[in-house]
Amino acid sequence: MKPGYVLSLIALILSGCGPLSIYYREGVSVSRMQSETTDCQVKALRDAPVATQVRQSPPIYFPGRTVCNSAGQCYTTPGWWEPGNVYTVDPNAGLRGRVEQQCMADKGYAPVQLPTCSQNVAAQVQPVKSAKLPALGPKSCVVKFEDGSIQVVTPVSG
Repeated sequence: MKPGYVLSLIALILSGCGPLSIYYREGVSVSRMQSETTDCQVKALRDAPVATQVRQSPPIYFPGRTVCNSAGQCYTTPGWWEPGNVYTVDPNAGLRGRVEQQCMADKGYAPVQLPTCSQNVAAQVQPVKSAKLPALGPKSCVVKFEDGSIQVVTPVSG
């Protein structure tokens, strides 16, 4: 297996282990939170649409060099240009994120990052379609299910 594939696979596996960013409002159902998040994302996309711009960094000139042999004969290699890298940017991306956050704040939500629950905690959680966002505590975490749904869990210290 090529090293690039291995690194991509490791990155994909580790991406499921990091914290999950969600909008939080205690007592609201997860399905309502997800629906209102989608509504705000659509509003943000409408108010600050994707405006992809293709840009290019400046080219770089590498001057030639002079090389001399032991007999004192010299020659100069020609210089050359390397073109700049072509890349894309979306100047509206930051504004779109702020519009989404403001929309959710207007609905009473605050952005939070919660860690993924350990396998021990996740194994004890059954998916509940009408799950409500619980009060957050220092050990709150998120269980992600195969269907894409989530459940916020606040384990009780024992």
